[in-house]
Amino acid sequence: MNPFPEADFHHRIDLFEPGDKTALVCVDVPEVQRLVVENLTEIDYKIHTGLFLEDILLKLQSHLYDVVVLSEHFNATDRNTNPILEAMRLIPGNQRRRQLFVMVGSGVHTDSEMEAWANSTDLVVGLADVPNLKHIVRRAALRREAFYKPLNDAYAALGIA
Repeated sequence: MNPFPEADFHHRIDLFEPGDKTALVCVDVPEVQRLVVENLTEIDYKIHTGLFLEDILLKLQSHLYDVVVLSEHFNATDRNTNPILEAMRLIPGNQRRRQLFVMVGSGVHTDSEMEAWANSTDLVVGLADVPNLKHIVRRAALRREAFYKPLNDAYAALGIA
């Protein structure tokens, strides 16, 4: 059951409190966006959505989201010309390792680490697997946390964190 009217998904802006898990959803296909938002809501993420490039770039600059979900062909671009992917590549490493960047699309295979690396994302999810996104994101977030734990601990011990 959908607790939100269909139109709300185009402009969802939850209020964030310290300690909240946050997500930015950059998906411009309404049905896919609805599925992504529902799945992330079920695992307690507070969500911002964006349909316009300038709005999304401003949100990326102003908030350190825990998860960013980007459609492969957002705003009629491809992976090579997507300005959001380019902006994500420019995020400093100390912020980047605290975020999970997810690309959703028909041209990727779910959990392919090589495709994720080639697209400068942490995770890729095929369209057929979007209904199971909550499980995939939860697992990927735990893997990312375990992977970066030694590095983050070392930085914390040095006072650099």
